[in-house]
Amino acid sequence: MQTIETSNVPVAQLEALAQFAEDTAGPELRDVLLSVGRCVREGVDLVVAEDAATLTPAEVAERLGMSRTHLYKLLDRGEIVSHRVGRDRRIRVTDLVAFEEQRQRDRRGLAERFAKQRQTRGDVIDEIADLL
Repeated sequence: MQTIETSNVPVAQLEALAQFAEDTAGPELRDVLLSVGRCVREGVDLVVAEDAATLTPAEVAERLGMSRTHLYKLLDRGEIVSHRVGRDRRIRVTDLVAFEEQRQRDRRGLAERFAKQRQTRGDVIDEIADLL
């Protein structure tokens, strides 16, 4: 696994990358290049990993910003797929990415439900006010 430092990329080069992606690249490469450019603009370091790469629970906990104890609870419940190597656990990078994507979808869904709940509440208050 290799981490690519992105903080030193000039904005002009990011714009040139986006222009190249839009004008020259095919649809698949365009999506990849635009995603890379978006990550660099947001200040995210990129990590390149093999499909078969694995991480220790300590590495995963650090990446997710949680304690190892909480991570082990997620592993025990099967929310993150892991496998055993002897008595130790390992998590495939692809399984970690799948978990992170699911967690993002769950967060978005929860935020949408709260937003809709607020809207519904406002509509009910308006309707009651109209009746009075």
